[in-house]
Amino acid sequence: MRRRLAAFAVSAASLTLGLGVAAAPASAVPADKAQVLSRWTQTDVGSYNAWVSARNNQGAWSAYRFNWSTDYCSSSPDNPLGFPFKTACARHDFGYRNYKEAGAFNANKARVDSAFYADLKRVCAQYSGAKKATCDGTAWTYYQAVDKLGRSDLVDHGATA
Repeated sequence: MRRRLAAFAVSAASLTLGLGVAAAPASAVPADKAQVLSRWTQTDVGSYNAWVSARNNQGAWSAYRFNWSTDYCSSSPDNPLGFPFKTACARHDFGYRNYKEAGAFNANKARVDSAFYADLKRVCAQYSGAKKATCDGTAWTYYQAVDKLGRSDLVDHGATA
């Protein structure tokens, strides 16, 4: 009888201690990870600015376990002809790498590539005349490279970003 009571007491204590302590597994990520990823990979400047802010404060987003790694513009220059494309390439890498890890690359590739091109065009908008035309042409070339060469089976996605 004492053994049964002791076993019951241990079971009751275990249940009582466990109530309201429903801890998430250590590997759990916030349920809105896909929505955050989507918000940060849109074509508009607000999406770009939100991603830059998050990138500059990655610790605040650590629970999401985003892949922030980048090789910038891969084998292409990060700042071709002096045009600062490096951050646009980093955001493009962010989109590719995180959608690949989520198993949603093919469904999001075109939008991530379009966001990349929009980012490059925003860089070019600060120039005028022949310099702007050169920047726009370079941006188009970079966009075409990722559009045509970026694939889900590549770790580094083509000749650029």
